[in-house]
Amino acid sequence: MRVLVLGAGVIGTTTAWYLNQAGHDVTVVDRLSGPALETSYANAGQVSPGYSAPWAAPNIPTKAIKWLLMNHPPLILHAKYDPAMIRWTLAMLRNCTSARYAVNKGRMVRLAEYARDELDGLRRKTGIQYDGRQQGTLQLFRTEKQLKDAHKDVEVLKSEGVPFELHDPEGCRRIEPGLAHSEVPYVGALRLPGDETGDCRIFTETLAKMAEDAGVKFRWNETISAVQREGDKITGVITDKETLTADAYVMAMGSWSPMMAKALDLKLPVYPVKGYSITANIIDEARAPVSTVMDESYKVAITRLGTRIRVGGMAELNGFNKDLSPKRRATLNYSVDSLFPGAGDLQTAEFWCGLRPNTPDGTPIVGTTKYSNLWLNTGHGTLGWTMACGSAAVIADQISGKKAAIDTHDLGLSRYSA
Repeated sequence: MRVLVLGAGVIGTTTAWYLNQAGHDVTVVDRLSGPALETSYANAGQVSPGYSAPWAAPNIPTKAIKWLLMNHPPLILHAKYDPAMIRWTLAMLRNCTSARYAVNKGRMVRLAEYARDELDGLRRKTGIQYDGRQQGTLQLFRTEKQLKDAHKDVEVLKSEGVPFELHDPEGCRRIEPGLAHSEVPYVGALRLPGDETGDCRIFTETLAKMAEDAGVKFRWNETISAVQREGDKITGVITDKETLTADAYVMAMGSWSPMMAKALDLKLPVYPVKGYSITANIIDEARAPVSTVMDESYKVAITRLGTRIRVGGMAELNGFNKDLSPKRRATLNYSVDSLFPGAGDLQTAEFWCGLRPNTPDGTPIVGTTKYSNLWLNTGHGTLGWTMACGSAAVIADQISGKKAAIDTHDLGLSRYSA
């Protein structure tokens, strides 16, 4: 079957690989000059199935007010009239109940755990390298309340069979010796030993080259302007160069998916949530992190990438704005320097931002649509790389007419009309 994949971030590229391995003739089209040049370029570097959780939680409305008043806020709202942002925010708030949180987290962990297993298989099969480490994530709590709140997540982890560990401050320092140099008080941590780290950009670039060598065709610097339809089928994709046709189509355009889907009368509840990162060279090995430390107070992930440290986080609602704010850089600097002082060269660090495609319930939209030959693979939020191999495998199975390895009934767009 001829399949056209729209988008070449980590989601689109991974989807193309899995479709190719399933025997399909795959073409990928992207408006940029190569893979992973937007949201996948400099994300936090985590593959974190154990940390998969929706932002919509019972205590989020109260926390949001507190966050907005912080000197280094993890949440930034811009006051402007944006109907899409208003609709998305209201939908997210409707998911801030204990019952919905448990359901949403459960299905996110289900997909993420499957994705982790698929990534393990991909790594064994191909030997792909991407500055990866399989040494877990340490979710660090600076307050007793954070530690107490973690028990809600522990219950879901137990129910899904996800391994975890709870540690006191001394245990934290055994796992991450660099924390011994920090003067910041912290009370403990939740460790997720099954989580991994790595450079998502390197992973995506390498996988794209492997896919191309295997026969996938990539069309770079080609802008999609419209998707054609007739009845219940997609008949083509119009670009600035020509009209492309295929037997099946996969929309993997991240935050830009809703705009393309709108013309097809598909309402995708996906909104761009801006995140920031810095990438610094390590200047003192003894002070640097070993794997990933999640600074729970500021929602910042501090990740070891070979000889570099990636510091990423924050959630800014500001539409498609991609300005680099010095205030956000100051937050990233503060988080890493308070926990791992002197570890990295922050003065010369690369500063970056990207637009994460978030759904209001946290789960990506993966699966079929009302069009018989159109599939969606979008809305992964901060967990694009974490869920990439799993959602790609689901799409490849569905297009191939095979039953997916996991339950997918609540992953598609139809859950919003149920």
